[in-house]
Amino acid sequence: MFEKILKFKASKDYLKHKPFLPEPIKLNIPEWYKKIKHKIDLKTVKGCIPFLDTLTTGYVLKTPIDLRIQFNCEDDKNRFNSISSLINHPYGDFANLNTKPDGHPIEQLSKECPFVNKNKDLPFLKILNPWTIVTPPGYSCLFVPPLNNADDKFSIIPGIVDTDTFPLKINFPIIINGDKYPVIDTIIKMGTPYVQIIPFRRERWKMKIESTPRIEETTQQFGFQFKMLNNYKEKWWSKKSWK
Repeated sequence: MFEKILKFKASKDYLKHKPFLPEPIKLNIPEWYKKIKHKIDLKTVKGCIPFLDTLTTGYVLKTPIDLRIQFNCEDDKNRFNSISSLINHPYGDFANLNTKPDGHPIEQLSKECPFVNKNKDLPFLKILNPWTIVTPPGYSCLFVPPLNNADDKFSIIPGIVDTDTFPLKINFPIIINGDKYPVIDTIIKMGTPYVQIIPFRRERWKMKIESTPRIEETTQQFGFQFKMLNNYKEKWWSKKSWK
């Protein structure tokens, strides 16, 4: 079967510094998940293949440099919300890194949007991304925080981009978890996973609602109870490939 290619392109100046590269997100399964046991007398999330699929589907971007986030506190330039780095190099701007403050005013969203309240009515900071992402014709990318494995201090605002036609680097506005951290002055270390990329084919869909005969529901449920472990995995699941 022909494999689709997802390309990540960056400037030579950036690549020569041997940065953290995009990679299949399955290489970043969290340690807490690996330690969980799943057996007949203790069924856990380890046996839930739909949960595992969220941890292994698509690719991951990691923060390209150390980023200092100062949220709801005054920094040395009298700002109450800022994102900064130590980068001060001619290639910085060309590589699309956070060499100067960047973000979005809250006025770009409605007051009723839950993001605004979570972000404490402060401007939304933005992580700049050094990678141009290219998909085959007809394919877009869904960008989300790492599913079931996001940093608890911040998360990107999810979005979909037609990466087969959009020629520029995609940057990621972030929401600070102000519910848990009303004030933050912290370093997000270089190499922190922060974006999960799921490419998909654009297709036309139409929804339809139908009733299910009771006998069909009963038969399906009865058949599901035949095995104690790995029922879904062995009967219905399809293995995916992300390289």
